Formats: sequence, C-alpha cells, structure tokens
Amino acid sequence: MTSIAEQLALIKRGADELLVESELVAKLQRGRPLRIKAGFDPTAPDLHLGHTVLINKLRQFQLLGHQVIFLIGDFTGMIGDPSGKSVTRPPLTRDQVLENAETYKAQVFKILDPALTEVAFNSTWMDQLGPAEFIRLASQYTVARMLERDDFHKRYTGNQPIAIHEFLYPLVQGYDSVALRADVELGGTDQKFNLLMGRELQRAYGQESQCILTMPLLEGLDGVKKMSKSLGNYVGVQDAPGVMYNKLVSMPDALMWRYFELLSFRPAEEVEELKASVQRGANPRDIKIKLAEEIVARFHGEEAAATAHRSAGNRMRDGELPDDLPEIEILTGEAMPIASVLNKAGLARNAAAARDLLNAGSVRVDGEVVDRSFVFEVGSSHVCQAGKRSFARILLKGD
Repeated sequence: MTSIAEQLALIKRGADELLVESELVAKLQRGRPLRIKAGFDPTAPDLHLGHTVLINKLRQFQLLGHQVIFLIGDFTGMIGDPSGKSVTRPPLTRDQVLENAETYKAQVFKILDPALTEVAFNSTWMDQLGPAEFIRLASQYTVARMLERDDFHKRYTGNQPIAIHEFLYPLVQGYDSVALRADVELGGTDQKFNLLMGRELQRAYGQESQCILTMPLLEGLDGVKKMSKSLGNYVGVQDAPGVMYNKLVSMPDALMWRYFELLSFRPAEEVEELKASVQRGANPRDIKIKLAEEIVARFHGEEAAATAHRSAGNRMRDGELPDDLPEIEILTGEAMPIASVLNKAGLARNAAAARDLLNAGSVRVDGEVVDRSFVFEVGSSHVCQAGKRSFARILLKGD
C-alpha cells in the first residue's frame, strides 16, 4: 500500500499549488478512495498536450486508488469560461457541445482507465435546478467579490462589457463540486478563482471543503506562450505519429525538462538520471527522442512509436531520405532565418541562392514547404531539404 508521504510526492509532482495540504493529508488518513474532480468544457473538438497535463494528473490519482470524475461541462460550455478573456465569449449550442464532448471521451481514454473513471455531465443537475434554487446559489457570492477577479476587474475598469451570465460560470463550476461531493478538484493556474468558489459553496451547502490542486499551463513548442492551436505552437492528441514525434524532437532543448515533468509518466528518479546524462555530455536530442516515443506510444501505440521517426524525418514528399542523413550543428546566440541556416549548413551556395530556393518553393522543413519568414529557434532540430537532392538534419545550438 502506498504511504501518505509517497502519495503526496506523486500528487505534488509538477503541480503549481496544493490548497490545503494539511486538509488533504487528513482526507488521505481516512483510508477511503477520494473523489477527484476535473472539469472540461468541450468548446472545441480537439485536445492538445496542454490539455493532457490535467488528465495525466488524474491518471496518477487513479494509480493511487482514487475515484476520478471526468466532468464534461455541457452546461457550462454553453456559457463559456470567462477566465483570462478580455471579451464576452459567444455561447455554443447544446448540439455543438455534445458533439465535441464525444470526441473528448475518445481522446481522454487514451490516458485514463475507463473502468476507473466516472464520466459526468453537469447538465444532469443544472437542468434540474429550479429558479428558487438558482437564486439561492447566486446569493452565495457578491458582485464586489466577483469584480475582485483579475479578468473581470480589468474589463470593468477598461469599460469592457461583462455579461451577467459570465458571473454565473464560476458559481456553476463551484456548484458542480457540491453536486459531486468532490474531495479534490484539479484545474489550471488560471482556474484558481473558480476552484476556490467550489470550496466556499461546499461549506455553504454543509459539506467539507474540497482541496484544490492547480497545474501549470504548458508552454507551447516556442517555449514562451501557452500551448494553443491558434498560435500554432501545439502538439495535438490526434496528430499523426510522425507529426507528433517530429514536433517533440524539434523542441528547444531548454523546454524538454518542462515537458518531462508535466507529460512523462517516467519515475522522477529516471528523469533525474536523464538530466545527469545530459550534464555528462549526452546529446539532448537523444533524450527528446525518448520523450517523443513515450508520448507517441501513449496515443498511437508502441508500434507507431517504434516507426515514428521514419514518417517524421526519413520520408519527404519528394521521396525517401538516405539512411546516412547528415546531421549538422550550427552554433549561434539567437534564432536565425531559414535562408541563413541553409547557407551556414552548406545546403545553398550562398545567401542569395538560399533566397532563390525559398522564393521558388523548393525548401522543405520536416516535409513542409516554407518561405523566407520561417525562423529556426535556438535549440530546435529540423530535417531540411533544399532543392531535390540536398538534405540534412540541422540543429541550432546556443553558443
């Protein structure tokens, strides 16, 4: 049986904040499985690795023997979470939400054990909440407290409109914890206000307050901004194996330990040993390959992981690359435009020739045609093709 200290170590791995740790210890000491809740609004059909940070943590709770509740916010999804938004989000229709919800379930069960997961829809209780009970719910919080929330405060002071239904979102999310009698709720750091609402409403309804565990927002492949499909810095759960593999292997070296911490299921001791191997001189790319294979196997299976490198880098649209694909390292203190990279790598005679190839659409990076706007980030690695016969895997290393 896993000790409480061992459980806490796994629960806190990669987490941003645990409130309140002493309360969680007291819950664990009772020896019964805890009810672990995380809610997801199916506002878009596809998940990316940033979404899976929470789902991975849910899986860890399952491995510790606790009951996971994967809550699909089909009711709240029609409101639209205002967290971090500077404008009112357009509500989705019930049909849109339900359609997206079906794709969510198919994707999350690549991580969670279906037999140990309770899937809940918050319309189940919210549709049954009568006007009098809804008024009681709304009476638990004041407008002044709502306006203390950072995003609401900024919009209010900036004379940006706030719709009344947006105030309902955190109340409904908090009431979900009441309906589910949650012991612990997980959410991103941007959800802290909503998670704390659940604690307050549980007390108001005579329940023991849930503990909350906030998880960091995963940076995208640029290493700067939050992973987002709209920003193009994402790895999609449904990306093809080769695409997923190549995106992960090509990430900046400085980012890989963050991804190991939040996305890998390897024991912490093994990750520390990988860090030590890099300090002893191991190639960071070899370590990123281990992570890429683990992630590809999770979503596509072991066979796909074993062959992903071929579809990622050993096959371009003009044919198959040679087995002895050269690997070229370029030392630099900053990101470089693709024309300069081709020139320094010897894939073009000079910078002018590189620009001519780019203008002609004859340059591919990881199989995709790129133009002169493409920039190599420090720490990234890409398979480059210039013309029909010049190929190389190029790594941009910080000097």
